[in-house]
Amino acid sequence: MFSARWQIDAKFGHKQAVLDLLKKWEREIGSQVGLAELEFQIMTGSIGAREATVESHHQVESLAQLEEFFAKIGKIDAHAKWGKEMEPYVVSGTSLWNIYRIVE
Repeated sequence: MFSARWQIDAKFGHKQAVLDLLKKWEREIGSQVGLAELEFQIMTGSIGAREATVESHHQVESLAQLEEFFAKIGKIDAHAKWGKEMEPYVVSGTSLWNIYRIVE
């Protein structure tokens, strides 16, 4: 099992807009690709992390399931539109995926 973590940093004063748009993505796009099956969570920096950092966590059974997820969202026009809507609120170049193997 794996935890796929997508991380971005919000521009100063725009973290709530980033959170709102990520929740919109969850409702409108993620719901089209079986996001409910991936134990999706949204987290923000609190203690020992940058306050501007916003992470989404997706739990997947296999890397093949993650690849399938990526392939599905890539075919949804609303996903590309959402990315353009999100762009003004995030620090350019901070988008990062980390994939962790869950051992217990």
